[in-house]
Parts: sequence; C-alpha cells; structure tokens
Amino acid sequence: MRLKFLLKPGWLALTLVVFTFAACCFTLLAPWQFSRDAEREHQNTALRESFTGQPKPLDELLPAGAAPDQRTEWHLVSLKGTYLPEGEVVARLRSIQGEAAFEVLTPFRTVDGTVVLVDRGYVRLDEKSRALPFDPPPTGTVDIVTRARQDEKDGKNRDAFADESTGGKLQSYVVDSQVVARAAKLDIRPGYFQLDVNQPGVLGALPLPKTDAGPFFSYALQWIAFGAMALLGWLYFTVRELKPGGALTTERPQRRKSVAELLAEDERSEVAT
Repeated sequence: MRLKFLLKPGWLALTLVVFTFAACCFTLLAPWQFSRDAEREHQNTALRESFTGQPKPLDELLPAGAAPDQRTEWHLVSLKGTYLPEGEVVARLRSIQGEAAFEVLTPFRTVDGTVVLVDRGYVRLDEKSRALPFDPPPTGTVDIVTRARQDEKDGKNRDAFADESTGGKLQSYVVDSQVVARAAKLDIRPGYFQLDVNQPGVLGALPLPKTDAGPFFSYALQWIAFGAMALLGWLYFTVRELKPGGALTTERPQRRKSVAELLAEDERSEVAT
C-alpha cells in the first residue's frame, strides 16, 4: 500500500518539522505580532488624546495607588510638590535618538505626602563615557506636568550601584520606581512620571514615540502565510508521493537504455555466437 511511505523515518521527520513550524506560526509568532500591533494602537491612541487633552490629577487618573498600564500610559498627569534630590538615581545604558545617554530619575513628594518617581529627562556622555554635569532640580514647591509610564523590568532584578561614570551617583539598569525606592529608602508608588517639555526640573526632554502603525500587523499576516505555505507544500509532496515515481518509491521504473548501450549489447551477443 502506497500510504506506507508516511511511516518512513525521513517522511516522519519532515512531517514533524513542517507541522511544528506551522503550529508556531499560528499559535506563537502571528499572535505575538498581533499583540504588538494592539499595544502600538493603544499607545498611539493615548498619545493622540494627550496632545489635546488636559492634565489630570494623579488620583483621578490612577486612583487608589494604581500603577500605570496600557490604558493609562502616556496620559498627562499634573503633580504639585517638592523634588527629593537626595534620592536621585541615574539610569544607564540608554539610547536617545541613536546616541548614548543617561536618564535622571528623581523622587518627588506631592503635597499630600505621596512619593512618586519623576524622570527628568536625559544627559549625554563625555568622551570618557561619563555623564555630563547636569542641573539639580528646583527647590521648594513646584507644579509640573508629566506623562504616566509603566515601570521597566530587569530580568536579573539588580539593585542600584555607584561608580565614577556618574560622579558617585547611584545608577540603575532600568527605569523602575521600586529600584529607586530601595536605593533611596523611600516608599515610592509604582510607575514613573516622565517630565514634559518646559517643565520645572526638566533636562533633555525625552522624545515621544512616533504615532505610526508600525509593521506588526503585516508581520502577523506574513507568519500566517508562512505557516499556510508550509502545510500546502507538505500536502503537495504527499500527493506527489502517492503517484508512481515518487521520491520515496522503492521500486524504480527501468531506465531506458541509450543507443550506445544497445549497440554494445548487440556486439556482445554477436561475439558470444
């Protein structure tokens, strides 16, 4: 029975590879790109709304100490209080507009006593890869407008440390309110707040993401197409193997002899007679 070729080791290996690849395309790769497209759409919606919307008080946008999420990230938040420069931490290994930079993270105590983390923006590096000098935050009570951001996460959960590249100031690998909270020994609420342009204490204002759709939706469709092509290719070769002369056929049709071979056989037969 010709279906026995389906049990051959080579065909089983090919089938396993094809179906595993297709399953990854349909269940992992395409959904991953669709989720990235949805994240980009949420981000773009929040950014567009922030361009025309008014800043909201912290407890109105994020009640009961809630952390920023996809729904609230990038929305404008108004804060009133004082900077706490003694708890300042510098985030290292940043890239701003294609150039290396540090981001300056300063705790900020609001008038109601809540402590939040404010990202004051970036500073560039000198020729020795050290942070250039930057201004301290203003003293006294100030009103600032910020954008709510989700904490970054460090897979290694590393604490802040100090070295000479920032003049002894503590550094962190990510912008994470809880890393700064541990370093400064402060109770800082989750999330951080990025200073907008022309605000008290801002250094180099961080550029906002572009509001284009990005390539993620088309990438998702491509992975679906790749998975379908793999299955169709497997089906095509399966049907071909069911016909005589398939690549895995054990009995090959006899090859047609050439004229030279026929002449040679005639000569041998004449010699034999």
